[in-house]
Amino acid sequence: MASDWTPSSWKSKPIAQDVQYPDPTNLAGVLSKLATLPPLVTPSEIERLRYQLGLVQRNEAFLLHAGDCAESFDACTNQNISAKIGLILSFSLILIWGARLPVVRIGRIAGQYAKPRSSTHETIDGKQVLSFRGDNVNGLDPNDRTPDPQRLLSAYFHSTATLNHVRGLLTSGFASLHSPRDWSLSHVRSPSLRKEFETIVEGLSDALDFSRTIGAETSAPYERGGGRGTLGEVDLYTSHEGLMLDYEEALTRASSSGYYNTSAHFLWIGDRTRQIGGAHVEYFRGIRNPIGIKVGPSMAKDELVRLLDIVNPSKDVGRITLITRYGADKIDIHLAGHIEAVQKSQHPVIWICDPMHGNTLTSSTGYKTRHFSAIIGEITSSLRIHTENGKCLGGSMELSEEQLGLRYQSFCDPRLNFEQSLDVAFLLSNHFKKERKGSKGAEKDVLYSELGGQRL
Repeated sequence: MASDWTPSSWKSKPIAQDVQYPDPTNLAGVLSKLATLPPLVTPSEIERLRYQLGLVQRNEAFLLHAGDCAESFDACTNQNISAKIGLILSFSLILIWGARLPVVRIGRIAGQYAKPRSSTHETIDGKQVLSFRGDNVNGLDPNDRTPDPQRLLSAYFHSTATLNHVRGLLTSGFASLHSPRDWSLSHVRSPSLRKEFETIVEGLSDALDFSRTIGAETSAPYERGGGRGTLGEVDLYTSHEGLMLDYEEALTRASSSGYYNTSAHFLWIGDRTRQIGGAHVEYFRGIRNPIGIKVGPSMAKDELVRLLDIVNPSKDVGRITLITRYGADKIDIHLAGHIEAVQKSQHPVIWICDPMHGNTLTSSTGYKTRHFSAIIGEITSSLRIHTENGKCLGGSMELSEEQLGLRYQSFCDPRLNFEQSLDVAFLLSNHFKKERKGSKGAEKDVLYSELGGQRL
C-alpha cells in the first residue's frame, strides 16, 4: 500500500457516478453505523482468493465470474439465491469436466445493488425524474427516486442475509456433485445439440459413479455426521462493482497486512469510473482485495498500462483481472492490441470475457436485449484471439421477442436464462476438452454451429 493512501483519500479526487444526498447528516449517521458493523468477509478469505487467482494466471485454474448485473432487495429469497448458486455450481462442474482444471468461482452476489447510469435523469410518462441507481440508492418506482442513505444499511443487511444463506448452502450438502443425470435438458430443441449435451452428462455421471465405487467418497451423509467430502464442498467468493465509495470506505478495515474491503472478496472498477485521476481508481489502488477493471472499446492501450501501473505498481500476482466487454463486432478491433500492450508492460493479469454488456440492443417491444449468437460470437472470438496471442435472443431455446417479457427478473439489462447459461458452459467445456486433447475441431462443430457462434 502506498504511504500517501488512506481509505478516504479518494475524496480529494473528482468522482464519477456520484450520488447527491439531500440530507448529509443522515448520510453521516448511516456511514458511522456501517463502520461499526461486522465485516461480511474476512482478510483470510480475501488472501485465499488472491492465491487462487494466482493459479489462474499460471493457467493452473479457470476463473468463472457469474451472476446478476444488478441485484434487488426483493430477490433476497431462498428460491432465488439457491437457483443462482445452483447454476454457478452446475456451470463450474461442466467446465471442470472439459478443462480438467480447478474452477475459481466468483459470484456477482451479496452486494451488487448499485447501477451506474449514463444520465442522471430519465423521462417516464412525460415526467423527468432522477434515474434509478439501484436498490441501495433509490426506488424503482418513479415516485421514490430521492436518494436515501438508509438504503445503504438495507444493502448491508440484505448482503449479510444473502451471504449467510450462501455459506449455509455450501456447507450442508447443496454443493454435492453427485447427480448430473438429474439435470433437465428439456430446453434443448435441436436433436444434434441434445446428443452432444447428453454425451457430456453421461461421461460426468460415469466418472462420479466410478469414484463412489472405488471408495473415493465413503463417509456418511453430512446430516448424519459425515464429512462434506471432495464432492460436497467448494469455495465461492462474492463480488460487486465498487461504485458507492462512501459505502466501500465504511467497510474498509485495517489489518497487519494492509487495508481490506470487507464488503466482498472481489470488487471491480466499471467502464464509467476508471478515470486515471478519478476517485475510484484512487480508492482501489490501496485495498488488498483482488480487483477487476472493465476494459471496453474506449480504453486506449497506453491508458490501460498507466492504469495498471497505478493499481498494481509492484506487479503482484493474483491482484488484477481485466474484464473485457467490447461487443462481437468490435472485439477483433481492440482485444489483440490490449493483450499486446499488457504483455509488453509485464503486468500479470487474468483476462475474462464479459460477452453481455457490449452486445445490447433494443427489441421491437421496447426491451433492451441481446442476441444469443452475438454473445457466442464474442466468446469464441475471445478464445481465438487469446490463442493467437500466446442477453438474449435465440440459443437452443429459440426464444422469440414476444417471450422476452417472461424473462425479466433483474434490474439491469437482460441476462442469460438458466438454459442458455448451461449452453455456454457446455460450449466452453467442449472447447477446452478439444484443446486438452490436442484436437483442432471436427469438420462440423455441432455446439458452435447450433448455438449460432463463429468457428474458432
